[in-house]
Amino acid sequence: MQDDISGWSDWSHNFSKIEEISSPSELHGLLTGIVCVSQPPSREEWQQILATLDVAELDEDALALLTEEAEDVAHSLSDDELDYLPLLPDDEHLLSERVQALADWCAGVVLGFGLASGHLRANEQELIEHLQDVASVEFEDSDDDEEGEESYQELYEFVRLIPVSLSVGRSKIAVEETPLLQLSSKKSAQGSNVVEMFTPHRPS
Repeated sequence: MQDDISGWSDWSHNFSKIEEISSPSELHGLLTGIVCVSQPPSREEWQQILATLDVAELDEDALALLTEEAEDVAHSLSDDELDYLPLLPDDEHLLSERVQALADWCAGVVLGFGLASGHLRANEQELIEHLQDVASVEFEDSDDDEEGEESYQELYEFVRLIPVSLSVGRSKIAVEETPLLQLSSKKSAQGSNVVEMFTPHRPS
């Protein structure tokens, strides 16, 4: 299966039971959004970031997977080949599952970008709005046909390279210089949910 080649199988095994994250695809989007802005987080920094989101501490294998993927994503976002790929289940999965995973990924990119940066350059608001639009897509039973498959592929190609646009030309800063590692104190002080605090329009 392509799931084994893409890494979906490993991610599903390690991250599908995290209650605070909708799916492994959302986590991959979160990771992608972060490295659009910052240097790839270290294992220790991932622990702090996930703790800020109230995610229970992960084991070493899962942290290693996150750390290695962040390095790979950072490289692909800066590569002229434009070969960045969202981490999604392959086409042996139901179309409804793939649509939901793509929506989760888009929501994750918005969240990660917002948590790491909190500011937009010229014309980036529209890119974020495109991601939010796809994040709010709802699958209907009537969509489960050839036309629905084509629409999914169009949506996929439409959003796939948005992180490249968000990343290109941006000076990547150290994770410690982003808001990511200061969020715990803000959350405690304000008594609000970090996800809602930084992405008030994030689709549910």
